[in-house]
Amino acid sequence: MEKERKLKNEVNANGVVEKGDSFDPAAPPPFKIGEIRAAIPKHCWVKNPWRSLSYVLRDLLVVLALLAAATHFNTWFFWPLYWVAQGTMFWAIFVLGHDCGHGSFSESPLLNSFVGHILHSSILVPYNGWRISHRTHHQNHGNVEHDESWVPMPEKIYSKLDSSTRILRFSLPLPMLAYPAYLWYRSPGKDGSHFNPYSSLFSPGERKAVVISTACWTFMFGLLVYLSFVFGPITMFKLYGVPYLIFVMWLDFVTYLHHHGDDEHKLPWYRGKEWNYLRGGLTTVDRDYGIFNNIHHDIGTHVIHHLFPQIPHYHLVEATKAAKPVLGKYYREPNKSGPIPVHLIKNLVKSIGEDHFVSDTGEIVYYETDPELKKFLATKFEKYF
Repeated sequence: MEKERKLKNEVNANGVVEKGDSFDPAAPPPFKIGEIRAAIPKHCWVKNPWRSLSYVLRDLLVVLALLAAATHFNTWFFWPLYWVAQGTMFWAIFVLGHDCGHGSFSESPLLNSFVGHILHSSILVPYNGWRISHRTHHQNHGNVEHDESWVPMPEKIYSKLDSSTRILRFSLPLPMLAYPAYLWYRSPGKDGSHFNPYSSLFSPGERKAVVISTACWTFMFGLLVYLSFVFGPITMFKLYGVPYLIFVMWLDFVTYLHHHGDDEHKLPWYRGKEWNYLRGGLTTVDRDYGIFNNIHHDIGTHVIHHLFPQIPHYHLVEATKAAKPVLGKYYREPNKSGPIPVHLIKNLVKSIGEDHFVSDTGEIVYYETDPELKKFLATKFEKYF
């Protein structure tokens, strides 16, 4: 059932809403978004196209070096190393295209579009289709009715799923392979496709842009088919197919944990008058990915990115540090990671095992658990429950 917070809020000396030793993350924050903006140094807003392009060059050189190494060694000992490394680089390339989509790559819309199309098409993402739906996600983050990414299912939709569908949807690793299906069909309860210019995702004025991106995606897909005839489908599957699957898993893993699985509090979701841009943005979560922070361009530094997507990725850490005194307890300090972020597996498994649907009513709602599904999942991942 819905769990609306009805605590009597008190503001301490640091401007944090508390009740005794508890903290209510759904309580309206005692600061405005302009105060956060003012705390961020001015140079953090500067977009340097040459610096952005240097990251593109770095990533593409690594991708080419890995391809050369794979074709040179061509041993089953090396292939798994290649798959993980190249899949991670595909994910890093996605993040740079993501910056293009937000306009944080440069001040030039033409450069952003050109680079974004090259990067995203190379990993089979329709750039404009994704860019437009991702803009919708940022504009409606934390809103049960209008958000676009990993949106909770209302109970009325969840209750219509048969047991096998529920098990498939919440059984790892399948949720971590959901992105291609999302691009084609969106989420349960939502219609449309990122490839169809007449989808409800897009306005009439955006159709031409979607056609261009779909054409670029089609060209890349055709190129991969052609290369499969030239070099053989098994070779192309090893060189491109498996890294693509690793990339998809990275994307679903990271984006899911941006909006789920906080260690201390259930994250609120909003409807109606309780939602606003600031409260929705404060439901996002920062994560530490160890050695991967730099590789995937600090995408885990996500709260400030969600509030101010215009900030380039290379300024996010500094901007977050400057904003934390304003945010207080509304900022969830991420757990420090070792070199490999294995600690996040627990957050992922626990959240997928417990966060199944939200109430159909109420303007502040929290994920609720299907006890039968949780019991089933607990038998598979007992140590995480």
